[in-house]
Amino acid sequence: MIPDPIKLTQELVAFDTINPPGQEIACIERLARILSEGGLRTDVHVFGENRANLIATLGAESDAPWLCFTGHVDTVPLGSMPWKHAPFSGVIVDGRLYGRGASDMKGGVAAFVTAACEAADGAAAGRVKLIITAGEERGCHGAMELVKTGALPHGGALVVAEPSSNVPMVGHKGALWLRATLTGVTAHGSMPDLGVNAAYKAARALAKLENFQFNEAPHPYLGKPTLNVGAVRAGINVNSVPDRAEIDIDIRTIPSLSNATTRENLAVELGDEVSVTTLVDVPAVWTDPEDRWVASVFKTVHAITGVSPQLTAAVPYFTDASVLKPALGEPPTVVLGPGEPGMAHQTDEFCMVDRIRDATEIYSRLIAQWHLLE
Repeated sequence: MIPDPIKLTQELVAFDTINPPGQEIACIERLARILSEGGLRTDVHVFGENRANLIATLGAESDAPWLCFTGHVDTVPLGSMPWKHAPFSGVIVDGRLYGRGASDMKGGVAAFVTAACEAADGAAAGRVKLIITAGEERGCHGAMELVKTGALPHGGALVVAEPSSNVPMVGHKGALWLRATLTGVTAHGSMPDLGVNAAYKAARALAKLENFQFNEAPHPYLGKPTLNVGAVRAGINVNSVPDRAEIDIDIRTIPSLSNATTRENLAVELGDEVSVTTLVDVPAVWTDPEDRWVASVFKTVHAITGVSPQLTAAVPYFTDASVLKPALGEPPTVVLGPGEPGMAHQTDEFCMVDRIRDATEIYSRLIAQWHLLE
C-alpha cells in the first residue's frame, strides 16, 4: 500500500508529540504499520515511557552501504500565542498545510515514507534504511538511544528531511549547551555582609562570557563559532542573599573546533568558582559539496524544482545528523526537506503542499538512482 504524502502529513500532524513529554510511540507505531503494509521490514525500538524510534528497511540485509533517510516526529510546544488554525488539524488553506510539526518535520517524514513505499512496490526496490526518531527537539536523545542499541547500518549516504524548502544543504554547526553554576551563602537581605551573593559571582562570570574568544579561524561557509547566554537565574526572594545562580550558555561550533576543547577552554576562562555541566553536546556536520553523491542530489533537485542549489549552503539549526552521521560511518550527508525553515517552531506553522509532493519525487529518484552510485 502506498500512502498519499499529503494525507499522511495530516495524519502525522494530528498526533500530539510535543516534547516534553514526547509521547511519540503512537505516531511511531502508526508509521511502522504503514511501512510494513508497504513492503518494508520494521523494527520499533522503545527507549522510555511512551517513547520509541523506528528503523524500516527496504532491500536484503548485507554489508553494502545503505541510502539512509532520517526524520524525527517530536515537536516543540505550541507557545503562548493563539493559533488561527488548530495546531493538530492539518487543515489545508491556500496550498498551505497547517499544524505543529508540518514543516518541522512531519511533512519530510511523510514524503520519504511515501517514496520508500513506492520503491517497494516497484521493480527496482533499491537499498534503503529509514531512521525515524523521537526526542530530537531537546538534544537528539532518540538518535543517541539508537546508537546505543548498535542497530544502525553502514550508511552510504544520509538524507535529513529537516525543513530546507527542498534546497539541499551540506552542513550545519554543532551545539554545545552548558550550565554554569555558582554558589554562595544565604543571609537576610538587611545583613548582606553575613552572606556571599551568588548573583554577584554570576555577574562577573557573565562579563567573561561576553568577552570570550574562541581563537579559531572561521569555517569558509559556516562562519565563526558563536556563544549566547540564554538564561540567568539567581535568588528566590528579594530580601535574601542568593546562595545559588545558574547561567545557561548556547555555543554553536564549527567542524575545526571540537565541543570538548571548547568546553575545557570555557571552564578555564570562568575559573574554579564556577561549576560547568553539559546539557547538549552534538558536533558540527559538513560534507564536501563536490562529493559525487551530493552532486547527483543537486542535479535531481534541479530537475524537479528548477532551483540550482548553492554548493556552500548550510542550515542554522542542528539535526540528528550530528549523532547519526558518525554512527553510520561518516557518509556524505544533505539536509533536504519540504518544510519552510522560517516556519519551524512558529505559531501557525505550515508546510507548502506542493513542496511535500516535490520532496516525495526527489526522494523517489534518489532511491531509484542509489544502485548506480553505491
